[in-house]
Amino acid sequence: MSAQARFQQALAMAATRVESALHAGLPDDGTRMARAMRHAVLNGGKRMRAFLVLESAALFGAPVAQADAVAAAIECIHAYSLVHDDLPAMDNDDLRRGLPTVHVKWDDATAVLTGDALQSHAFETLSGIDAAPQNVLALVRSLARAATDMVRGQYMDIAAETALVPLDLAQITDLQAMKTGALIRWSAGAGAVLTGNDPAPLYRYAEFLGQAFQIRDDILDIEGDSALAGKRLNKDAAAGKATFVSLLGLDGAKARAADLVDQAVGALDPFGARAENLRQAALYTITRAT
Repeated sequence: MSAQARFQQALAMAATRVESALHAGLPDDGTRMARAMRHAVLNGGKRMRAFLVLESAALFGAPVAQADAVAAAIECIHAYSLVHDDLPAMDNDDLRRGLPTVHVKWDDATAVLTGDALQSHAFETLSGIDAAPQNVLALVRSLARAATDMVRGQYMDIAAETALVPLDLAQITDLQAMKTGALIRWSAGAGAVLTGNDPAPLYRYAEFLGQAFQIRDDILDIEGDSALAGKRLNKDAAAGKATFVSLLGLDGAKARAADLVDQAVGALDPFGARAENLRQAALYTITRAT
């Protein structure tokens, strides 16, 4: 089996594990709120953040139950951000992963409250992990900071839509390091934090990975397949937003993403062969179709 095939297998297994944890942990009392929360989270997706958590946890020998809980928590945070991002006041999307977004299936108020509930549920999940208390606290505090950075990035993105002067490359890089990169960075380092180890090498890996991931998103917004993506494409160009593609050109953006992936792979050198799935994840970032 090739290294990329092993990565795809690991990615699928991560999705299975985190979805099992989410099924078990999310409310399931039949209320609209419970149904909306489950709709928002249990609707497929790449589960890349969960994969990063589980791979980093495996590097440091974290117990499976602890790792699965951390992976479930980050998927809840990610889902909450998407539910709010899809609202009419923000990106105004009708589809998410090929299904109606929460505000379309129900209403705006339900979507706002669903996002709020998913965020709270994530921290409840983290705080209940049976691990060293100082490590659990570090996870909770660092996730709160990462989630705040993600919101700041989203705010900057919205503000840029009406700014008189388009953002330059440095500003776009800073924006995306928060909007997309913060949760990816947290996910990659979570296994180290959970076990009381130094997350710095994995944070460095994730910083390169996160930017490459966003550049690929910008590329797919131009040349992707909306049926595969399960959402509208060409939104950024229609809104006149500055992106890596608009600033670097399509070929320039692809070249920058490839360079970032090389740097991400290099950051994993301290872990040797044990980090092969993470290396393959970086390579996958710039070839994925969704």
